Amino acid sequence: MTESIKTILVANRGEIAVRVLRTAKRLGYRTVAVYSEADTNAPHVHLADEAILIGAPPATESYLNPERILSAAASANADAIHPGYGFLSENAAFAQDCISAGVIFIGPGPDAISLMGNKAKARQRIIAAGVPCIDGYEGDDQTDQALGKAAREIGFPIMVKAAAGGGGRGMRLVNSADELEDALRLARSESLNAFGSDQLILERAVIRPRHVEVQVFADNHGNVIHLGERDCSIQRRHQKIIEEAPCPVLASRLRGNMGSAAIEVAKSIGYRGAGTVEFLLEPGGEFFFLEMNTRLQVEHPVTEMITGFDLVEWQIDIARGMPLPISQEDVEFSGHAVEVRLYAEDPANDFMPSTGTVDYWRAPSGDGVRVDSGVQCGCPVPPWYDPLLAKIIAHGSSRQQAVARLTAALGATVISGPTTNRDYLIRILKNEEFAAGNATTAFIDEQMADPSANQGDADLATMAAVLAFRKSLDAAHAASIRVAPGLRHWSSATALRSRISLASGEQVFTFGISPLSPTAYQVDESVVEIVSTSDSVIRLKLNDSTHDVRTFSPDADSIFVATTERSLLFSTQKPASAAVDVAAGGHVLAPMHGLLLEICVEPGDKIEKGARLAVLEAMKMQHEIRSHIAGDIKALHVEAGAQIAANTLILEIDRSD
Repeated sequence: MTESIKTILVANRGEIAVRVLRTAKRLGYRTVAVYSEADTNAPHVHLADEAILIGAPPATESYLNPERILSAAASANADAIHPGYGFLSENAAFAQDCISAGVIFIGPGPDAISLMGNKAKARQRIIAAGVPCIDGYEGDDQTDQALGKAAREIGFPIMVKAAAGGGGRGMRLVNSADELEDALRLARSESLNAFGSDQLILERAVIRPRHVEVQVFADNHGNVIHLGERDCSIQRRHQKIIEEAPCPVLASRLRGNMGSAAIEVAKSIGYRGAGTVEFLLEPGGEFFFLEMNTRLQVEHPVTEMITGFDLVEWQIDIARGMPLPISQEDVEFSGHAVEVRLYAEDPANDFMPSTGTVDYWRAPSGDGVRVDSGVQCGCPVPPWYDPLLAKIIAHGSSRQQAVARLTAALGATVISGPTTNRDYLIRILKNEEFAAGNATTAFIDEQMADPSANQGDADLATMAAVLAFRKSLDAAHAASIRVAPGLRHWSSATALRSRISLASGEQVFTFGISPLSPTAYQVDESVVEIVSTSDSVIRLKLNDSTHDVRTFSPDADSIFVATTERSLLFSTQKPASAAVDVAAGGHVLAPMHGLLLEICVEPGDKIEKGARLAVLEAMKMQHEIRSHIAGDIKALHVEAGAQIAANTLILEIDRSD
């Protein structure tokens, strides 16, 4: 028996809300968005047929508030709720609340969510089902003594994990017994804040595995199939940043075995809807159950690209009671697809999340290219949510073609405002080990040890100097006399020479610049020539190399410049001396907006270099603030539990002699 759905409310934000809304609208459903005060002008708000404000910016007062979401559904006469991923998507109580309110929850049943949402219970069930699991501990005794004893029996290195959640939160790699106590304390704290539970499990750490997951679907009629696998091995902080389908090293027999194991997991819990069974694959071909995500995955587009199916459409149809549209024998795969996650974060600063306003956003296009985006020009990137901005996906007839298309697409992507990982992702795609398909979960540590990679910054600054020089002359002439455009920057009667300073972060570049012709400039020892211009691209020749450059000026004193490999925001005024930080003196400032969870020191404490000072929670992660100097704690300026802005003075240290 099928149920009728006329209106779907999407209980999420960002790119996943946009993605679900588009499918729902294509299928003819009336759509409802919910939003917090921080998302008033977000793209998903404008895309839906109706949008309802549900609360203040903190997620607990809006997107994580079941009562407000159900109230919005009632006021909009919504028949169904699609939770997206994150937030309440794997909240069994919310799924049950929807059912009790007579609203269809587009996802699995509460029992399956509850079981798979607890890694300890999931391990017990999966072991009973005969699916391979890593050696570990999932017991009820959560004392340090019990966990320490289990860790010694398993053998180091081990993984400490939050039993109630995932996404890298509450997870720590422990290499020796000396590290265990701190790891347990941090994992418990992060798990309690993220998931409301401090229960932990332990697992033997598998060294250099691949992270391979299998997409499964099940309906209410007893049918369960899989749609192949995705390789998600490239991760930072145990969170994925690049995914692809199929896995580059999976032979057909191993693919079949993993698919069968994933189907067995789904059948063993009476699953319904879209789910993902995650495995660790050892170099020798052994694989082990890791966890099951009872929702749509961030990386589902790569599966859609190689199968041609709309997985959100399948979710909606299954929630209505319809059977799966195909059997396992009908599943066919075409080509290869790769996805990158564009985050507001700074790879050079331990991937610290970044906030701000998106001053400029230009998404790529081209054959086989897809962009799932949750941002637009003028859109804020607030500190209360996950920093994912967009996903850029490319499909090709081969892996080589897919990677080439994705590299070109990412090079054509321009975003100015918050710091992003765009350039870092491009470096990964051009890495030889990645190109060869050899990446494991150790890839970032082994191949990308220097996340800053400032190579090419001087060249970028040289080109930016020419663009800033032309901009300043244009502004000067616009304010004074009218001159033909070509003559504004060059005169054969004078040897105009100017000095210009550009700053990017701690880097300052100073150049002498003089026009050689209407389109060429001498910049110290280099020559920069403007080859051509269009609405979106300026082609520059720097000495013997040619670059396609996209540029944008957020204000009169800055210029953003992006090539296909590197992008930087330059200030055209040399910045004043920055406030004293921990390394230079004794002022410890908040690196970003967030909730100050813990102050670890008291006035009068003597500390060593590297001492743990405070813990800041921002964008769903906890960040330890450690001292770069030894000294005495002089004063505390904020209390634990306070919501603080970036650059807030947290405490002062008197440096030791």
